[in-house]
Amino acid sequence: MSGDAPILLIEDADRVRTMTLNRPDSLNAFNEALYDALTDALHEAAEDPAVAVVLLTGGGRAFSAGTDLVEMGERISNPDFEPGRHGFIGLIDALEAFDKPLILAVNGLGLGIGLTVIGFADLVLMSADARLKTPFTSLGVAPEAASSYLLPRLIGRQNAAWILLSAEWVSAAEAREMGLVWRVCEPAGLMAEARRVAVTLASRPISSLREVKRDMTAPLREEIRRARERENDGFARLMGGPANAEALAAFAEGRDPDFASLPPGW
Repeated sequence: MSGDAPILLIEDADRVRTMTLNRPDSLNAFNEALYDALTDALHEAAEDPAVAVVLLTGGGRAFSAGTDLVEMGERISNPDFEPGRHGFIGLIDALEAFDKPLILAVNGLGLGIGLTVIGFADLVLMSADARLKTPFTSLGVAPEAASSYLLPRLIGRQNAAWILLSAEWVSAAEAREMGLVWRVCEPAGLMAEARRVAVTLASRPISSLREVKRDMTAPLREEIRRARERENDGFARLMGGPANAEALAAFAEGRDPDFASLPPGW
């Protein structure tokens, strides 16, 4: 990928706007620029009367590797770090407010926001060879994106507990069995099937699509807000703490973190 290639590709067809995360060399990890780009794109799609449905996928072999850990480390260590206009919080605001159908085509590995975005999606299709996980406990931080509320609601408490507590990979078959994703496709057929599903929805009246989604999500909004407040507070308390510092140091040094040697209680 050339240095000046856009980090988010956008294509319109049949009232479907396809957005492709395009940092393949970084496994589509979200840096501040990508958070801003996707947030702006969601706002624009919501306001565009020609867009009925948004289909989100990743370029290359990953869906998204979550937050860019290199940039996260810089954010903690550099007092002059300049955050983006929207950042992570702004993206979750945009996902929560997005009132048109959002379809995900999980084409490869998804970590962190690459999994928790599912809580805001209406339909999720996943490649049979893709994998998902939330790395929160392996990074010594808290959940994000209201996943502590949305995942138990979507897949049940014990499935959500395993995903959020273990930081272990979940296969496509396991994700389908849990109800985390709607449909699993052969890798070569994923995008064709996702587009077929998106075009089917996009053939319906936009006014009706928006009303159905608003009615389905309205009962969740207050609990999502509360969950995000709890999670953001926990993240602020844990980020930069002993466990997170050890995790980031281990990542930078290419080793496994040693959480057994942390201070008592950490």
